[in-house]
Amino acid sequence: MPEIRPLSPNPAALEFLLTRRSRPAKTLTTPIPSREELRPILTAAARSPDHGKLEPWRFIVLEKPALTRLAALAGERGQVLGLDEVQVQKGVDQFANGNLAIAVVEIVKPNEKVPAVEITYSAGAACLQLLNAALASGWGANWLSGWASHDREFVTRGLGLADNERIAGLIHIGTEKTVPPERPRPDLEAVTTWVSE
Repeated sequence: MPEIRPLSPNPAALEFLLTRRSRPAKTLTTPIPSREELRPILTAAARSPDHGKLEPWRFIVLEKPALTRLAALAGERGQVLGLDEVQVQKGVDQFANGNLAIAVVEIVKPNEKVPAVEITYSAGAACLQLLNAALASGWGANWLSGWASHDREFVTRGLGLADNERIAGLIHIGTEKTVPPERPRPDLEAVTTWVSE
């Protein structure tokens, strides 16, 4: 188990957070992390705020064969749901074009001390922690969801999720083909209120 060290400034970590940028999933290709390379990324993701060991999330590693199977299921479900051709194809491509993705599964655990919405927040934190751990490890990564991940039949048949589970996010990981341009970021003054007494 990693040692807990006294807090001290970490300029490199702060610089990473100030400059981090998700890589569009469609720009990710092989190679992908090996299982050994993926282990510290998942370990970092598991250090998300978890409400005192409630751990309301789990991870499913989806390699290429699983993604191919899910792409076919997305096509089938899109037709059954009556989605238009563009929507169906977008759902299919999300899986068919991927080489490695991690499904972050939110587990709804009724708890009198923890409101349900905070369980959702914790699962979202695990998604972001996983995304940032992949980026910090030098891989391209992107957090997606999409209609298929919210379709009950899809997640039950495709991923074996229980009734109290749902997809919080799909984190695609790979090697970036191109570096995306920077995009405008929120103006600090527009999103922050400084209060003085």
